[in-house]
Formats: sequence, structure tokens, C-alpha cells
Amino acid sequence: MTIDEIMRTAPVIPVLVLDGDGDWAALAETLVGAGLPVLEVTLRTLGALDAIRVMSQVPGAIVGAGTVLNEGQLEQAIDAGSRFIVSPGLTEPLGQAAVRSGVPFLPGVATAGDIMRGLDLGLDRFKFFPAESAGGIAALKALAGPFANVRFCPTGGIRADTAADWLALPSVLCVGGSWLVQPGDIDLPAIADRARAASGLRR
Repeated sequence: MTIDEIMRTAPVIPVLVLDGDGDWAALAETLVGAGLPVLEVTLRTLGALDAIRVMSQVPGAIVGAGTVLNEGQLEQAIDAGSRFIVSPGLTEPLGQAAVRSGVPFLPGVATAGDIMRGLDLGLDRFKFFPAESAGGIAALKALAGPFANVRFCPTGGIRADTAADWLALPSVLCVGGSWLVQPGDIDLPAIADRARAASGLRR
């Protein structure tokens, strides 16, 4: 799948910070079953790569690694079975390594300069991050103007009650959602309810 196809699969990509010895397969099955098959596991915890290995075996799950900061983490994430890579920003070494690898790549941008650096690398799909503190919807509307062919996945500070406003923007294909699963949350029925609501949001 291309990064564009991944972004168009569902309106919300759960952003998961997983730690401890949770049943990550059951969590992935819950989210996929509720209509959110694209899952971003952030590399913020020691068990993240193991969680990716487990979740990537769940039928229907499209599991990627988030918070990828450098080429070493990129290689580790791919080796663990990540089908796409998300980074909070865009550096030339990481961008070039991701392009060479051929893995679908969604780098973070917050300014016009960030977007232009990405375009120079042949990229035109980006994570707008941190979405709310970088200026919110007004900022993304302003950035989208000069970059008509660029599409975004806003992430950072988006809530269940604001996601639809972001998704209404023509430049937005999906949003990243950390509200779906909080660290330590093991209430799968409640997660399923939130995921079903998110999967029904308009794009």
C-alpha cells in the first residue's frame, strides 16, 4: 500500500503508546473489528517493537511505527513488521533513508519550509504536528493554500469532539487520535465503542 492508500483506509488512525505486558493482539483485533485497521504504535516505550510484532500478525491490521526519529529506529521498525512509518518531524537523513527503503512514510510538518523540504524528497503526504499547538485548523488552512496537491493527517491535541472539524478540510485525509486508547487502558469494550464512533466520522 502507498501512504495515500493507508491514509484513506479509515478517518482516524489510533496513536498508541503501549507499555507493559498488555494483550496487544486483542487490542488490535478490537480496533480492526470496530473499523479502524490502521494502527500507529509509537516508539516511546521499551515494548513498542514487540507490540508491533504481535499486532502485525492480526488479520486486517495495518500496523505502523510512530515517533521514528532516526535511521536506526527506521530499520528496527521495518524489521519488526511495520507497514508504514510516522515521524514527528522531517530531517534530511531520515527522509532520504525512508525514501530509499520504499516504506510508506508520513513525516511531521508544521511550517511551509517543512513541507517544501518534504516535496524536495518527493513526498506530498504529511502529518501536521502538533496540530492544535501549531495553530489549529486556521494554520492548516493557510498552509494548504500554496500546496494544493499536498494532503495531511493532523495529529496532536485532536479530540473526539473536534475530529470531524479537521476531517471536513479538503486537505485532510485522516486524523491521528490518541483519545481512543489511553496508556494503561485495558477496557476493550469501551475502546471498541470509541473506535466505532471514530470510524463513522465523515471524510
